Amino acid sequence: MNEFLNVVLTFPTLPYSVVLAFAVLYWMLAACGVVDDGMAHDGMDLHLGDDGLHGISGMFSRLGLGGAPVMLVIALLAFFGWTATYFVHLFLLQSLPTPVRWLAGSVTAVLALIPAVPLSVIVLRPIRRLLLRLRPVEQASLLGRVGVVASPQVSASSGYATVDDGGAGLILQVRTREGVILTRGERLILLDYVAEHNHYLVARETDHPALSIQDSLIPGDKEIHR
Repeated sequence: MNEFLNVVLTFPTLPYSVVLAFAVLYWMLAACGVVDDGMAHDGMDLHLGDDGLHGISGMFSRLGLGGAPVMLVIALLAFFGWTATYFVHLFLLQSLPTPVRWLAGSVTAVLALIPAVPLSVIVLRPIRRLLLRLRPVEQASLLGRVGVVASPQVSASSGYATVDDGGAGLILQVRTREGVILTRGERLILLDYVAEHNHYLVARETDHPALSIQDSLIPGDKEIHR
């Protein structure tokens, strides 16, 4: 264990360890609904500004890593880069003199990204197919539909829900009005689509029963939409 920690917490493995730890923490928070996981759209709000976000997304797209949340791509690159750097550090670099180890470590840290990119592309292929389901389609036609909260909670800042579209179903980013909290399993209704942030404004179904498309359809139409 001491040798493992020594390799993980020293250069050149340390930078990848930090990025990987941040990515793991981010996805743990996303799983708890604390931050937006970005799974319903390409990229996510990293508070970098439009230019920064588009720059990162554009760079990933040129490398074949587009079509997935930015933090997911970063996590994969960090994982594969960390793995390569760790084993090179463990078996080759530890015995070298300090100046040589720093020089060779710098080269190793950069070269570790070379196998990390194609390996990440391979992993992302099935994820992209999944994300096709997550993208909102024909947003206006979904308004009035009833869904179910799928995240731990839906608030004014985060959350997602499942909506039956008559096929495989959709997973949509949703938000409530300020001060309203919906918990996992509650039924909600889609009230509006906010194109700027790519999410739907929702409310508890019992608060707007008259707006529900599903409730207003005649029996024959209900079967068609199901």
